[in-house]
Amino acid sequence: MKTTAFGNSSMIQAAKWTFSTRRVRMDDAVALKSEVASARSGDLVLARVQQLGSHERVQLRDGRPATIFVDDLIVAACGARYASDQFEGIAQIDPVATDLLAGGGCMGKMRHCHDKMKRPTQVVPLGLLADAAHNTLNLERYAMLSTISPHGIHAIAVVGAAMNSGKTTSVASLVHGFKRAGFRVAALKVTGTGSFGDYNAYVDAGANFVADFTDTGMVSTYMQPLRRIVQAIGTLMNAAANAGCEVAVVEFADGLLQAETAALLQDPEVRALFKGFLYAAPDSLAALGGYQALAAVDIRPLALTGLISRSPLNIQEAEAATGLTVLTREALRDPAQACSLRNYSMARHERRLVA
Repeated sequence: MKTTAFGNSSMIQAAKWTFSTRRVRMDDAVALKSEVASARSGDLVLARVQQLGSHERVQLRDGRPATIFVDDLIVAACGARYASDQFEGIAQIDPVATDLLAGGGCMGKMRHCHDKMKRPTQVVPLGLLADAAHNTLNLERYAMLSTISPHGIHAIAVVGAAMNSGKTTSVASLVHGFKRAGFRVAALKVTGTGSFGDYNAYVDAGANFVADFTDTGMVSTYMQPLRRIVQAIGTLMNAAANAGCEVAVVEFADGLLQAETAALLQDPEVRALFKGFLYAAPDSLAALGGYQALAAVDIRPLALTGLISRSPLNIQEAEAATGLTVLTREALRDPAQACSLRNYSMARHERRLVA
């Protein structure tokens, strides 16, 4: 039997609201619905911390980390997560005990765990957040207006071999280079799990417009329909163009073999949104493997970047094996190099259109 309890608004408002909820109007949450097992991805859940595990802090909607304690109340979204060096989990809420899959505010059921990780922090769901009309609050309700077919913006994508291959640093560095060159620049993250780490890195780099997939109503893009993600990419790029940005640097999460990333890069419609791609790799062998994988979907990167750029010997090996230049973060921050990449990507894109 479905029940809705009113009079919980003060308890809801006093909870620690996580990053993924930053677009939600908190005043809309005036009740709790008991049927937590029916939660779908994006539904907001009030939960009590039961046992601390891997996450001892959460990321708040105002952009700062907050330590959590047993019996703390948090508001997060039901969602899935794919993180090869942390957790993989699905959007499923267990009424007895649910896993905190990400500190940015994603909770669900953990299925796989890297052996370096502690078990997830456990929370007890108290209810789904609802408005005065008994409607469950979902992130999609607060999403940007959905639009497609972005115009008037020069977009360069950054993809990588895996998590922690240097993608975010590369994005932030190139954003800074474009900013120094006098461009109005957007930084966008189009796949992954909601977190303020990348978001804040883009802001710190000087981006004029920053947004990610959570702004389109998804706590995570893992297990989301491909068309929804494609539409979200178009929405974010249109929003950047409408904000007056001339260029956009766009990060794809995880690695080339992750299901959603692989499917997106195989889609000609998605590839056509970008004037060029940078590929971030941790070492020379990953650089070669990724270069070949990208060639299979008709992508030749503009350059290599990422952690590989910290090793002179890896740079030599990768450049010899692929014929591509390796760009360090210092090079990407150089306004002359940023302009060169923009011009090079434009020229290559035009040649492809002619061909």
